[in-house]
Amino acid sequence: MILVELGAIFLGLALVHRLAHRLAFSPIPLVLLVGLAFGEGGLLALRLSEPFVRTTAEIGALLLLFMLGLEYSGRELWDALRAHFPDSLVDAFLNFTPGFLLALTFGWGLPLALLMGGVTFVTSSGILAHLIDELGWEGRAEARVAVSLSILEDLLIALLLPPVMVLFFRTNGVAVGPLLLSLLLPVAAMGIAIRYGQVLSRAIDHENEAVLLLSLFGLVLLAGGIALALRIPAAVGAFLLGIAISDPVKERARRLIGPVRDLSATVFFLTLGLRTDPGLLLPVLPLAVLLTLATGLTKGLTGWIAAHRAGIRGWARARTGALLIARGELSGVIAGLVGLTLPTVTFVPLATAYVLLSALLGPLVVHRLPREG
Repeated sequence: MILVELGAIFLGLALVHRLAHRLAFSPIPLVLLVGLAFGEGGLLALRLSEPFVRTTAEIGALLLLFMLGLEYSGRELWDALRAHFPDSLVDAFLNFTPGFLLALTFGWGLPLALLMGGVTFVTSSGILAHLIDELGWEGRAEARVAVSLSILEDLLIALLLPPVMVLFFRTNGVAVGPLLLSLLLPVAAMGIAIRYGQVLSRAIDHENEAVLLLSLFGLVLLAGGIALALRIPAAVGAFLLGIAISDPVKERARRLIGPVRDLSATVFFLTLGLRTDPGLLLPVLPLAVLLTLATGLTKGLTGWIAAHRAGIRGWARARTGALLIARGELSGVIAGLVGLTLPTVTFVPLATAYVLLSALLGPLVVHRLPREG
């Protein structure tokens, strides 16, 4: 019976993606709604085992972050740092601060405050890429600025998550050794990825696409396992692995498992919805609406400032900010990490509602702005 239910859900998700494609809209908020409808407290709760949902969520997060890392090369990260590091500091101040202060106001403690700041800080690179592709803005200056800021946001979150998760799991007397290790390892891994990525790519490259595909999936799981052993979130290990893969393997990997990004995002956000009780969303909905509107404005201001510094004029400045409004993959991963440990805390429904609302707001604002000028 469970197989019938799962089959019906995935066929329904296919219809959701068809609808999103027809509406030229991101499927992420719609998939979240499907998960909420069939999860705990939903319209028709599925009787799925907790280990199944947990493992599915973890594998979905691994593949999602690996595909995200594949989008960036070490050179692109370095170029983004050189061109937009001051803008990324403005971005962090304007968009990390609201979530951070909100969590402190609720008395959630420093670790959850840092994680909530990450939720409100990081743009959905998937929705950003979808909007740029849909509107044909690949060559536009405002799109390049938005993508550069998104790259730096992903990088900062990848560096932030490990030490914060150490604090999160060791709230009573954090040992200095594990904390320093969690700070240094991502930086070292990033440096190795940029410096020696070609060595790894040559080692796994093969003319047979099945061999390459199996090698990539094996490395993703291996990187996630090693990251967990080093007390780093598995998803961060997968993200760093994606960055480490270099051309020509990177280009082939994108082509081979490009559809996996959409599938893994669908699986991840479905399981996030399945694990969230819709009844817990209603009490936090007014706050989520206010937070979405407030950080929508701060993202707009961030894009405006960055576009101004890049010499961009007119409505293109507003379009830069609008492209940054939607939150998605990494914000959802943070919510998922907290949900696996503290499923009853208010953090998870608030973050879920926030991702849902911002993923709806961002594309709406982009489509409402003038396309030229």
